[in-house]
Amino acid sequence: METRRFFLAHDEARRRAVECVRFAPEGYQVMVKPQTRNLEQNAAMWALLSEFSEQLDWPVNGRMEKLEAEEWKAILTAAFRQETARLAMGLNGGVVMLGARTSRFTKREMSEFLEFLHSVAAERGVVLEMERNGNGG
Repeated sequence: METRRFFLAHDEARRRAVECVRFAPEGYQVMVKPQTRNLEQNAAMWALLSEFSEQLDWPVNGRMEKLEAEEWKAILTAAFRQETARLAMGLNGGVVMLGARTSRFTKREMSEFLEFLHSVAAERGVVLEMERNGNGG
């Protein structure tokens, strides 16, 4: 039996999932969890992070500098998680932030993270592309 994935969107999908579980071979496992973020949410996140990267300087090692979108993701994800990211010692004595993985966010968590990014952008004066093009809401 190959891996099967069911999206519990209606009664028929639930019935098929139950049947699959009923006839699964011994030793198989079942996991029921919320659906993770979708491609549209991921694209929206990276568009926002790119705006931060292009428009803001941030203090790094005592100097203000531009950061890559990936670096902004680490900072903003930590802030979204109430700065509860863990810090580890680097191999050569530096510090490494162990942040949350947005790829594991549920759709709801990702929606909340996107709202958070919009809020921080407004607070920090980051102008979003849709606002620059006159499509802002």
